[in-house]
This record gives sequence, C-alpha cells and structure tokens, in this order.
Amino acid sequence: MPVPDDHADPLPPAPPMVVVISGPSGVGKTVICERLLAADPSLVRSISATTRPMREDEQDGVHYYFWAEDRFRQGVQDGMFLEWAEVHGHRYGTPRPPIEEHLQAGRSPLLNVDVQGGRSVKRLMPGAVLIFVFPPSIAVLEQRLRGRGTDPEAEIQRRLADAREEMKQWRHYDYAVVNRVLEDVTAEVQAILAAERAKVARRLEAASGSG
Repeated sequence: MPVPDDHADPLPPAPPMVVVISGPSGVGKTVICERLLAADPSLVRSISATTRPMREDEQDGVHYYFWAEDRFRQGVQDGMFLEWAEVHGHRYGTPRPPIEEHLQAGRSPLLNVDVQGGRSVKRLMPGAVLIFVFPPSIAVLEQRLRGRGTDPEAEIQRRLADAREEMKQWRHYDYAVVNRVLEDVTAEVQAILAAERAKVARRLEAASGSG
C-alpha cells in the first residue's frame, strides 16, 4: 500500500475554468484582460473570430481572427463555435477547439465577449465564471468612446444605445464590477478568480475527476 505523504498538499488542485469578461464597448475590458493575463500565468487569451474590418493597430490571429462572412457562416453550420453573436452589425464567435485544448492542458481561457456570447458560454459550460464590467456612468463611457478617436459620431451614438441595453443583462452574470480606477477593478477581478479557485465545489470536482 502507498505510504501517505505528510508533506504533500492535502488539497487537490483547482481545475481550470473558463473566465468571461463582458461589458459595454469602451468600458475597458481589453485593458483589464491584458493586465490579468500579465499577472496570472494560469490564464490564457481566447482569440475570437469576427467579420468586422481590421483596425490599423490590429493583427490577424493576435487580436482576432478576421474572417469573411461566408467562412464564418460555414463555421456556424459546422458547430465550430462555443458562442457567437452579431454585435454592431458584425459577427463575433469563439472557436470551440482552442478552448477545449486549453482546459485539457490545465489553462484557464479568458474570453472578452459581449453579453450574448457570455450567456451562451454559461449555458454550455455552467462552471464558467462570468464577470460584467460597468462604466462609472454613461457620461464617462461616452467620454472614453470619444477619446479613442476611432469611430464616427453615428457609431458612437449606436454604441451608447447598445451599452444601455447591455447593462440590463448584468443580472445573468456571476459578478459585477465598476471600472472607476483601472488598478482597483483589476485587483477586484483577481480577488474574484482567487475565490472561485478556492471554492470547495471546484476542489471536489478536481478530486472526483482525477479519481
């Protein structure tokens, strides 16, 4: 019989989990995700596919997979996506295979997706952790959108209208935070992830899965 190791960690390791960050356009989701990825080596970026045009500061396969409409449509028909939705007139989706590969390798995929996509992920993966990011106010959100200098006035107005609708969906999320100060909201999200990893239910899941 094996001899118990008194020096071994008595807790089974927490299994990897899918982490979803959502919120209105301009709320700071991308910067928050970048900070989380830089601070936590267990997290890995999930790259979405989209049909929207590539911006000047973006690279295909780094920020998004930029796909033509017909290719994206075929992917939907083939069941390739964990989630997909149409937002601001363009399609966005998370290919399933990379997510499943990350989880099997013990890495936690970090998804930056819209509220429709977040709810879809939760339906398919109930153990996913969904975090909704609020702006301090609509006025501050408008200021941030204008400060980017990338969108025409009609696009800004559409994003503000969409933001009001998106913020009504926070009740479907596990956690909600407000991005007043970037350092503070990043620390708050990190605390949420630490608490999720420490949940007894997740530890028991890991123990039963390994047995």
